[in-house]
Amino acid sequence: MTKTVNHWIGGKTVEGTSGTYGPVTDPATGAVTTQVAFATVDEVDAAVATAKQAYATWGQSSLAQRTSILFKFRALLDAHRDEIAELITAEHGKVHSDALGEVARGLEIVDLACGIAVQLKGELSTQVASRVDVSSIRQPLGVVAGITPFNFPAMVPMWMFPMAIACGNTFVLKPSEKDPSASMKVAELLAEAGLPDGVFNVVHGDKVAVDRLLEHPDVKAVSFVGSTPIARYIHTTASANGKRVQALGGAKNHMLVLPDADLDAAADAAVSAAYGSAGERCMAISAVVAVGAVGDALVEKIRERAEKIKIGPGNDPTSEMGPLITAAHRDKVASYVTGAAAQGSEVVLDGTGYSVEGYENGHWIGLSLLDRVPVTSDAYRDEIFGPVLCVLRVETYEEGVDLINASPFGNGTAIFTRDGGAARRFQLEIEAGMVGVNVPIPVPVGYHSFGGWKDSLFGDHHIYGNDGTHFYTRGKVVTTRWPDPSDAPAGVDLGFPRNH
Repeated sequence: MTKTVNHWIGGKTVEGTSGTYGPVTDPATGAVTTQVAFATVDEVDAAVATAKQAYATWGQSSLAQRTSILFKFRALLDAHRDEIAELITAEHGKVHSDALGEVARGLEIVDLACGIAVQLKGELSTQVASRVDVSSIRQPLGVVAGITPFNFPAMVPMWMFPMAIACGNTFVLKPSEKDPSASMKVAELLAEAGLPDGVFNVVHGDKVAVDRLLEHPDVKAVSFVGSTPIARYIHTTASANGKRVQALGGAKNHMLVLPDADLDAAADAAVSAAYGSAGERCMAISAVVAVGAVGDALVEKIRERAEKIKIGPGNDPTSEMGPLITAAHRDKVASYVTGAAAQGSEVVLDGTGYSVEGYENGHWIGLSLLDRVPVTSDAYRDEIFGPVLCVLRVETYEEGVDLINASPFGNGTAIFTRDGGAARRFQLEIEAGMVGVNVPIPVPVGYHSFGGWKDSLFGDHHIYGNDGTHFYTRGKVVTTRWPDPSDAPAGVDLGFPRNH
């Protein structure tokens, strides 16, 4: 019998009532293993109402209480990381080591949230005028929502809710309906850690659930990670409903390789960054920009390495790359490769048609490498979100920077060089939110914030780090005057308030 994933509301599993379910497949076999209940508007409202009720107490709770619970949650998360990784592999398909890495990166933000007291410290100026003090404090917003993608079903929610609840908010998560089980396990661990009922809730579903969260008057802020078209929609809709929004969109991340670069290191980095997690990550390097004469040698080194990557089920310890999330996504990724030659690219490696013996119905695709890719081609312009690497050729550093800056995306980018001066120029001149110098995937550590520029981010705040604290709180300034006990009544002064 197919397993059913239901909602998590008020500290317990709540059975879906809509009668509408979405299929969850094992990407390695193509078999439907689970069904997930899709929430109605009423069920979303119930989750928000529960979160609002919990906020009345949680928003007034002490920092000591919040961080104590988060420390317990961190210990439980660490103890159950293998179990969570197995759930990710079963529903997403990524290899176990990748899934473990995802949990570890989520743990970084839990670590940050455990120390939230330092980030929530206010400011005080004394004696700004005679017996007048001014203080600045930050307070929680109320009920906040997170809408997260399929590619990191544990990590991306953990980029949001630990910071949100540490700041005193309550949280409603709408995870991807393609791999929902990891979020439910996280909910169980939070409850086991002692998080009060209703502080963290999970509703599953489709556009019905999303739209209700975007318009619900009691949801004060929305965090989103996903594709650019949906990020733009989330930002526009939620903002029109008076909400604070951080909506992280898609990417086309470039890696500029200068003639002086260590080509072996650059090729290793390109293969890892392009094909890791089967390319299903917004920080994947999907375009290598080779400067000058290094192109031929670099492409050959990438090809040699790519051909050795072992593709297989994510639960096989020998597999280095797993299948894609769905058959439909696999077919879409393949279409960029099959149409590449007609649009002017040289197909060095064609991964379409790949199959794994014994798992013929899995969502398999091999590694593809396209060279001399025109900037007008679909393979370059679109976010493919699969194991397809494009190589573009330019003659100079300046031409490479101009090419990268012309992209509508500005998530992450990297430069490979031994020249410190060139690297310094690059980090100042490039139009992207995250830059790597001889680092292909420059995802910031937890205490720095993650986010792109241009069509890769909608809203003013990046995610986690200091920006995360600011996003999930709002500032208040308090000006105080206490009369000295010896003062006589001063009478009424209708003039402009004086600071001196």
